Amino acid sequence: MSTVAENDLASYCHSVARRAKVASRLLCALSTEVKNHWLIESSKRLESSADQILLANQSDLANASILGLSTAAIDRLTLTHGRIGKIALGLREIATLPDPIGELIDGSTRPNGLEISKVRVPLGVLFFIYESRPNVTADAAAIAVKSGNAIILRGGKEAIHSSRAIIEVMQSTACDFGIPPDAIQLVETTDREAVGEFLKLNQWIDLVIPRGGKSLIRRVVAEATMPVLKHYDGNCHIYVDQHANLGMSLQVIENAKCQRMGVCNALESLVVHRSIAANFLPKLELQMSGNGVELRGDVESQTHLKKGVLATEDDWSAEYLGPILSIRIVGSLDEAIAHINQYSSHHTDGIMTSDLSSARTFATLVDSAAVVVNASTRFNDGGELGMGAEIGISTDKLHARGPCGLRELTTYKYIVYGNGHVRT
Repeated sequence: MSTVAENDLASYCHSVARRAKVASRLLCALSTEVKNHWLIESSKRLESSADQILLANQSDLANASILGLSTAAIDRLTLTHGRIGKIALGLREIATLPDPIGELIDGSTRPNGLEISKVRVPLGVLFFIYESRPNVTADAAAIAVKSGNAIILRGGKEAIHSSRAIIEVMQSTACDFGIPPDAIQLVETTDREAVGEFLKLNQWIDLVIPRGGKSLIRRVVAEATMPVLKHYDGNCHIYVDQHANLGMSLQVIENAKCQRMGVCNALESLVVHRSIAANFLPKLELQMSGNGVELRGDVESQTHLKKGVLATEDDWSAEYLGPILSIRIVGSLDEAIAHINQYSSHHTDGIMTSDLSSARTFATLVDSAAVVVNASTRFNDGGELGMGAEIGISTDKLHARGPCGLRELTTYKYIVYGNGHVRT
């Protein structure tokens, strides 16, 4: 693994960012056809280079125990021929998505004859900091270039060899299609100080996207000199209303909590209307015990549970990412909304109800990136919402919210056509 000497770290980061900015300006002129051909050819070459990529992945796996990775983390890090095939498929799917660049958002002709167009354009240079999952490396590079952006990828040290092998394939393919290889750069040092250096470079980097734990995101927010698209934790709620279909609710809750517990759109907190608690909670406990899930409830919920654990204040805002579910009993829709707005991470929150008025009130007043009615929180995902691949799910409000795909990595500019017009 190549390293960067400590005294050269700042100059290295400056060089990467400057080259990315130059590349981003060249990307603006690329046709959709060229970008799509690059994606398709990259997918083919990733599959034909599978043996080399797997060899690099073995180097990362050999270091996993030294780095103290959990079993789940090692599973996310591990590549196989099948997983490389899925990475390649992901690139082909991105090639099928509409290209947002050049889209006419709005247009008009002024009374004086000036023609005004509002056109979608790339953001420029993205600095992406993410967890050690090799597939994310390929997805992020593909989404960035398809949306006309250059990207600087700073993955974790756990996957550095795998990520490098993937990026080398995509860069070499880019050269064959006239795409500047500097549009896709992997940070070659695992030195944590490199992140701080990049965060100073707002003259070249237009947006930073941190995807990881709270400590990483807080550090980035504190140090960044450019806008930050934040992907905070996912403390997702479902409120079971007094008008809910209880059978449907159990089915949805099991999917939201148990399909995949370690993801940001998994259910972590349940709010239950008092009038149905006595009937509903014993059924829920039976269902959750079968999935190995511990229930942590308020004092009132304990009267309806056989093995419930008394919740603390910290439980209401916890993202467990595992087999624990908090339960709060409330007496009204307004109380449920107030609880969720106070403790939610504003990622995904839902309601189970057959009452249309309650559903509409909940959807209007709950302040989250996605609100779901009678459906699993697991649907807050780019692919599930029909947007295709995403680079993350923003819990922010500016400039994008929810799943961030191709369109969310763009901005716009106004183009004005005249014929010798002067302002009087």
